Amino acid sequence: MIIRAATIEDLPILLDFEQKIIEAERPMDPTLKTNEKISYYDLGEYIKADHTEVVVAEVNQEIVGSGYGQIRDRKEYFTQEKLGYIGFMYVKETHRGQGVSQQIIQYLSDWFSTRNIEEIQLDVYDQNPRAIRAYEKAGFEKYLIRMRINVKDTPQ
Repeated sequence: MIIRAATIEDLPILLDFEQKIIEAERPMDPTLKTNEKISYYDLGEYIKADHTEVVVAEVNQEIVGSGYGQIRDRKEYFTQEKLGYIGFMYVKETHRGQGVSQQIIQYLSDWFSTRNIEEIQLDVYDQNPRAIRAYEKAGFEKYLIRMRINVKDTPQ
């Protein structure tokens, strides 16, 4: 397996991965629009940006996974001025459970280290235990729970 920086030529495959991520996450997120195509990321810009590293995993010259690392500013009350954020994690079903996400996370962690980023964060849906296990296996720990309410749906 090879983990490498994505190129603009990879964009059609990456856009397909993005739609597969959205398709998997729609049942977990009632706030997402359901009857239209949506996009989470500006992947073309991310590929070109200095503060973002989009990567792909290749097996036998086939792209089987993706992810990105992005350097983000933090509020002034945090000990570190910047943090690393990981997103766009996707692995084709036929390659899940083979360590692809672990290798992508390691590649991105190394990329952050070369930029003196000490803290890495990510978001994952609570209803996605497989992803949670993969991130915990890579050393991530739960530390914050985001909660929501739709006041229209709240009984009076």
